[in-house]
Amino acid sequence: MKSSPAQPGRVFVIRLEDGEIVHECLERFAAEHGIARAVLTLHGGADAGSVLVTGPREARGAPPIAPQLATLAGVHEVVGTGTIFPDENGAPILHVHLACGHGDRTVTGCIRTGVKVWHVLEVVLTELVGSTARRRPDPATGFELLEP
Repeated sequence: MKSSPAQPGRVFVIRLEDGEIVHECLERFAAEHGIARAVLTLHGGADAGSVLVTGPREARGAPPIAPQLATLAGVHEVVGTGTIFPDENGAPILHVHLACGHGDRTVTGCIRTGVKVWHVLEVVLTELVGSTARRRPDPATGFELLEP
């Protein structure tokens, strides 16, 4: 385990609107507001055709690890949580996992490949200050891993 301290900073209440792509909007918001690190919660709707990473295709394949993708067939209710940390170039990188439900079925995964808002998605973003944590490339996995 690795860890580092951080303190809460500014808090933002955000509403994403119909058709917006979640990770693009939130990374742009972070850059425009000088937010390098944050924790956030989300809930609302995801539109049909949104794509989630639902795991690796192979548990222990050679890097880069190929993702298993799931495309939402129809509108889904969503709830999720995630973080923002800068990459090696200082750009804010969002990492969010959503649980997406419709009827009696749920799929959970990472939104990196593109989740489109259906009508509205509410976000509460809490900035983290006093931290130097960032995402760094990991040659063993091909991921950009959090380095506290």
